[in-house]
Parts: sequence; C-alpha cells; structure tokens
Amino acid sequence: MRLLIGVGGVAFAVLLVFINLGFLGSLNETAGVLYNQMDADIFLISPLSTNGTSTKIFDRERLYQAQSYADVESAVPLYIGYLSWRDLATTEQNLILCLGFNPAENPWLLPELGEPANQAGLAAVDSVLFDVRSQPKYGKAEVGLEAEANNRQVKIGGLYSLGGGLAADGTLLVSDQNFVRIMRSRPLDQIDLGLIKLKPNSDINQAIADLRAMLPEDVSLYTKSALVERERQYWLKTTAVGFIFRLGTGIALIVGASIVYQILYADVTKNFKEYATLKAIGFRNQFVMGVVVQESLLLAIVGFVPGLVSSWALYQFVLLSSNGAIPMKMSLAQIFQVAILTAGMCLVSGLIAMRKVLAADPADVF
Repeated sequence: MRLLIGVGGVAFAVLLVFINLGFLGSLNETAGVLYNQMDADIFLISPLSTNGTSTKIFDRERLYQAQSYADVESAVPLYIGYLSWRDLATTEQNLILCLGFNPAENPWLLPELGEPANQAGLAAVDSVLFDVRSQPKYGKAEVGLEAEANNRQVKIGGLYSLGGGLAADGTLLVSDQNFVRIMRSRPLDQIDLGLIKLKPNSDINQAIADLRAMLPEDVSLYTKSALVERERQYWLKTTAVGFIFRLGTGIALIVGASIVYQILYADVTKNFKEYATLKAIGFRNQFVMGVVVQESLLLAIVGFVPGLVSSWALYQFVLLSSNGAIPMKMSLAQIFQVAILTAGMCLVSGLIAMRKVLAADPADVF
C-alpha cells in the first residue's frame, strides 16, 4: 500500500510539474501570435502601451513621417480595440478583440485574406471576418451568420485562423471603415500600431536608428523579434501569470518530495534494525545510502511513467478544449527536464529520510 501511495505521489507531482511547464510553454509560444502573422519589419507603438492588446493610440502623422525615409517600402496603420460581441443564437455577450486595417494595404500574412470571398467580406459594410480559433462562447464560426458588435448588427463575411493567445479568447478582422462604424469614437488619424515594411536588402538596424532620430519620442520602434520578446516578458514578469506557473512548479515538487519522504522514512524506520546490522557487520554509510538511493530512483521511475502518460492526455484535452488557443506541446527536452527534476526530488527525499540510519550507532540498537 505504501508503494502505491508513493507511486501515486510521484505521479501527481509529475503531472503538476508538466501542467505548469506546459502553460509556461504555451505562454511563450502564443505571446507573439499576433505579431508573427503581421507582414512588417519594424513596428511603431506608443511607449505607453503595455502589451499588444492593451495599446495607447498615437498620431497617424508618425507613419507619414516614417514613410518619407528612403528605405521604407510601406507604412500601414492598424487599429486595435475590444468590443462587445453578442451571438444572436444564444444571446450570450462577451468581449472580443477587433483588429481594423485598410483592405487595400493588407498587413497580414494570413493566406485566407487572399481569397476573393474573404476580400469581399472584408470590404462589405457592417461585415467582419471571424477567427475560427475563437472560443465557442462567441458562437458558430459560419459565414453569413449575424451578430451584434457594440450593439450594431453585423454579418460574418469570412473566416480565418489566427488565435489571440493569452490576451484574447477570440478575434475579428474588419476594414478600417467598419472599425470606425463599430467603435464609433475612434478616428482614423489615431492609430494603435504602425507596420513598416522595408525595401529589399535594407539594413533593419540602421533603419531603426535613423527612424528613431527622425521621429518624436511619443513612439517606440521595435523589430518583430524584439516586440515578441517584449510581449513575452510582459506576460512572464509584469502580470501574475508567469509567477503563478513558476510557483506551481515549485509547489508540485515540494508536495511530491513530502510524499516520497514520508514513504521512504516509514520504510527506513521499519527496516531500521536491518540497516543497523549492515553497519555492524562492516558496511559503510555509503553502501547503506546506495540502498536508499536505489529505492528512491526506483520510486521516481515507477511514478514518472503514469505521470507522463496522464500529462500527455491532459495536454491533448487542453489543446482540444481551447480550440488550439492554448498550444500545450510536450517536447523531448521537456520530458528530460521533468525526469531530472523527479529524480532529484526523490533523491533528496531519500537522503533526508535516512539521516536517522546514518547517525545511528549499531551498539545502541543491539
């Protein structure tokens, strides 16, 4: 029975560690999901913006200024905001992320936007493109369905696949004109993000340095990789999300170590005389430690396997239930990392549990 409890404790700890590492991994992967699908080399953003979906507006004039730079091929504005989305079939109302742009200056790498049907749906009045990776609470992803966006009736004119990461459960793409109609109080001369594409063979670092010298300090410039890293650091360090997942990993190891310690300590106590006998007949502490270390590693191996299998099943469940929005992936590096942590957890517990034996004098026992 104690063995089963020990195996269960290790498996539970392994499961918790995998869960927290999986969420941390998905955070890293989804942090830049929006930026990675934007066709731009340099991004203009207000320095007051905290993350990609909580932006502060700045003057569109900054894009015109940037476009005067010799190596700039295009400078496209993007409008970002949350709106109230109501599915008419269920009457459920939720906030959804809305991204507006000029259809004639498509800033996205999404292949669906090249389809004539989606281009027509984007250009039509009171029409939106709906993200098929949005959560089910927003309703069916079906062309032709009607819904309400900020109490304005709109129609789903097309579909695409993007995902909003941790920042948004669902997204919409709209034309800049429809963005103004739906958001009402948002003028087109105030933008959330500027997307700059450079001419071929341009030096991006030199371009950023020159543009920084040209533009006022009310805008910041980033490469795509730098902006993705900024977003990742925001979620990891500024919000509680990263801290919670790291704390969860630590707590899981402590819980597992406590259970393993109790099991091994009970076993050491039960067989205390046998261990003392080994010392009495000449075996050194290193040999006795080796016995407990072997038991600890055996417990780690036997407990790791069911923990790994149950974690993989949970990863698949999260991936399916989130409609792909939380891409929890189990890599070989991650499995190796958790295996090392599990072995270390059991070894430390075993060594602590046998302190009583190491300190014992065989003469006192007999």
